[in-house]
Amino acid sequence: MQSNNEQNFCSSNSSQYADMDAENQNFLPHYAAKKKYEAEYHPGTASFGMSVFNLGNAIMGSGILGLSYAMANTGIALFVILLVAVSIFSLYSVHLLLKTANEGGSLVYEQLGYKAFGMPGKLAASCSITMQNIGAMSSYLYIVKYELPIVIKAFHYYFYYLTVRGNYLVMLVSLIIILPLSLLKNLGYLGYTSGFSLLCMVFFVIVVIYKTFQIPCPLPNDIINMTLNHTVAHNSSVCTPKYFVFNSQTVYAVPILTFAFVCHPAILPMYEELKDRSRKKMQGVANVSFLAMFIMYLLAALFGYLTFNDAVESELLHTYSKVYKFDVVLLIVRLAVLTAVTLTVPVVLFPIRTSVNQLLCASKEFSWIRHTIITVILLACVNVLVIFVPTIRDIFGFIGASAAAMLIFILPSAFYIKLVKKEPMMSVQKIGACVFLASGFLVMFGSMTLIVLDWIHNAGASEAHGDGH
Repeated sequence: MQSNNEQNFCSSNSSQYADMDAENQNFLPHYAAKKKYEAEYHPGTASFGMSVFNLGNAIMGSGILGLSYAMANTGIALFVILLVAVSIFSLYSVHLLLKTANEGGSLVYEQLGYKAFGMPGKLAASCSITMQNIGAMSSYLYIVKYELPIVIKAFHYYFYYLTVRGNYLVMLVSLIIILPLSLLKNLGYLGYTSGFSLLCMVFFVIVVIYKTFQIPCPLPNDIINMTLNHTVAHNSSVCTPKYFVFNSQTVYAVPILTFAFVCHPAILPMYEELKDRSRKKMQGVANVSFLAMFIMYLLAALFGYLTFNDAVESELLHTYSKVYKFDVVLLIVRLAVLTAVTLTVPVVLFPIRTSVNQLLCASKEFSWIRHTIITVILLACVNVLVIFVPTIRDIFGFIGASAAAMLIFILPSAFYIKLVKKEPMMSVQKIGACVFLASGFLVMFGSMTLIVLDWIHNAGASEAHGDGH
């Protein structure tokens, strides 16, 4: 999952972090949070293949569950165009980051921000990473909210009282499982969670393809009526794939895609760990990883859309519950995904808590009381988000349009323009970065404006008609 935003620090600044609390030095071994205490240019140990796998883990996240919904609201052709564009832009962003890291002399996202723009740059990077992590945590708990009631109900109908109260289950899982894991100072035993999550998503994609040939079209009328926001003629046209679609939900497509591809805070730590590293070699790692994720995303989106067409929901896995009351294969997928996201939440929470801790009390000794209070407050805030935000689509949309746009488009290009001194402003490279920066602001403000207008419209419609979002 996208538990990929753990950070490390360069050796030139390691002395000023000697007083950091103990928890910062005991994070996941395959991420580089602890590297901030070591020399920046130490020899890397990760092979090319392992780096590809690790970056694949970093890219892959809950965003894959929303891609079929994006395709249903853009059409196949427009979705493929957007998917290709976001993939290329993300890779170009990696290119800018690697070049800036070499020129700027730092392998830490926040530190590049500090070197480029001082404290405002560091805060912009830190806030963007924190927002992205909170969005990832919220999306994982949304999956718990959607899928755990279905799993419980599949085992026995006596659990129906719980199954209609997904919000209670989210709080229960947070209290009983996630909170105790999050309070631990050393999360090393969860080091393979992201690998397990990636395998779960590969299994999920295989099942999505398999189920496409099992579920008939058109779907039963009641499924279509429950899912669509408008009246649809129940005939063969429902089963005809559309290639270009424009509606009020189309605005969520680009934010969902940017949310699905953001991994950039993990690029520099992985670059540091790459054996015999060079910028060209790390770009090759990124190219292979992004290509693999592009194929997985396209398959999941395409076959999910072809299965449900206009009836697909914003969380694809949940849509299957409208067709199957009980299915062994889907039950296994749900259990695997639920296990993966539940174990990933503490991993994603760790860097947020570390950032808050360093912001509020960097010079103080480790305190269990402070450690516990910060953890509880963070978990409580995420639970409130999951309970009161109407759908997972809103999480994908808002975080994708804000934090993900900052991390992919705006910050890498701004850092590049400021820190790479050897290229003049009128060079092709700098002009390209300026255009990329401008396109980032366009994506962010354009998407956010349209999403907010959609929220206002839906809120007005809800009040007028007395029905849901």
